[in-house]
Amino acid sequence: MNISPVALARIYEEDFKQDMAALKVLPPTVYMRVTENIPQIISFIKTIIASGQAYATSQGNVYFDVKSWGKRYGVLTTIYPDTQDEAVDTDKRHGKDFALWKAAKPQELSWTSPWGRGRPGWHIECSTISSAVFGKQLDIHTGGIDLAFPHHENEIAQCEVYHQCEQWGNYFLHSGHLHVKGSQEKMSKSLKNFITIKDFLKKFSSDQFRMFCLRSRYSSAVEFSDESMDDAKHLLQAISLFIRDANAYIKGQLVCDPVREDILWERLANTKVTVKAAFADDFDTSRAVAAIMDLIHHGNRQLKAVTKDAGSPRSSVVYGSIISYIEGFFNALGMSFGERQVALGGDNSAVLSNVLDELVRFRAKVRHYALALPEEADAVPVEGATAAEGAKQEQKEKRQQLMQERRPLLEACDSLRGDLAAFGIHIKDRAAVSTWEIEEGGQVEQQTKKKS
Repeated sequence: MNISPVALARIYEEDFKQDMAALKVLPPTVYMRVTENIPQIISFIKTIIASGQAYATSQGNVYFDVKSWGKRYGVLTTIYPDTQDEAVDTDKRHGKDFALWKAAKPQELSWTSPWGRGRPGWHIECSTISSAVFGKQLDIHTGGIDLAFPHHENEIAQCEVYHQCEQWGNYFLHSGHLHVKGSQEKMSKSLKNFITIKDFLKKFSSDQFRMFCLRSRYSSAVEFSDESMDDAKHLLQAISLFIRDANAYIKGQLVCDPVREDILWERLANTKVTVKAAFADDFDTSRAVAAIMDLIHHGNRQLKAVTKDAGSPRSSVVYGSIISYIEGFFNALGMSFGERQVALGGDNSAVLSNVLDELVRFRAKVRHYALALPEEADAVPVEGATAAEGAKQEQKEKRQQLMQERRPLLEACDSLRGDLAAFGIHIKDRAAVSTWEIEEGGQVEQQTKKKS
């Protein structure tokens, strides 16, 4: 390829940034590149050598002397330098020693150093850059479970030597691997068993991926499949439907029987306790999400629509509090169930949403008019039984005539609903409201329109 290594790296870097933005992953505060920190890495290595925990070889390599660090090596994974060593056929002193600087190979990118031309080792890059940003101590360090050893173990050794500290990292959070369903191997580029983020987002949404992740502990291996993604999609739809129904109830658009507020307040309080305990237990998101879904289940049980309003007071405050808590929970996790845009994305989404609002509102008016037939009178104030019977018959015939005249309107409403359903737009007619939702790439947008 007629392109420099740095330029090639920038191409993939920008591609990565675009993928992360598409997944709604917040960007880091600062981007640090190894190629821009070579002098700092060399200085870091020189300090470790001066401390007596690293050595340079005649071949231009520099290694960390694991045995010189004694029992302090292996604090993370309980792998100690005194255990059986592998055979050494390189210029290392011991098999477990690891490279801080590697001598250059032909046609390999390299830099000048006190030990000759070469490049940094894998672990030293992270130690140097993290120290440049965070100083002599990290609170939380994350990474895949396969990085615990040797990468994180070696990072700890390098940093504790450099900073002369007792504990460099306070907490290490190791995430489990992502597996393809039916395979024990992790999803990886080298195994060619992966799906790109761009291809994934053609079929599923970023919120659905987050829900897929939240349903398992971060430290557990998770199996990826269309079925597991569909499960995540259905959970999101259930949450969105509950929020829309609860909002409709608060606005008086959904008429229900009297609500047992005491039960819902107790459920909300218990959910808050459970969620807090779950997150305090090594970020157990699966238990937290289960608690939220249980709260929604109990909230839905009392949102049963009735055909006639008995004039019962609405329990708006408790449902408002439940909605606020649920939305706050998912907002903290990068997901939104508020005034979401239609799944088509882009600036036209809001326009399409408004068009659908007007369309459903107009259809609801037409349907309401078509169904608004005069009631049959129980008692007709007409003298004489024959005259009264004649009036009833006349009224019945008038209703039948109106039904016949307005039938095309109802048929047109049904036809419109069927036509829109073919495009993934679903209209639902209930006693007092009409709702619509869009299913596009797995996302759902819902709105509620009151009939008038």
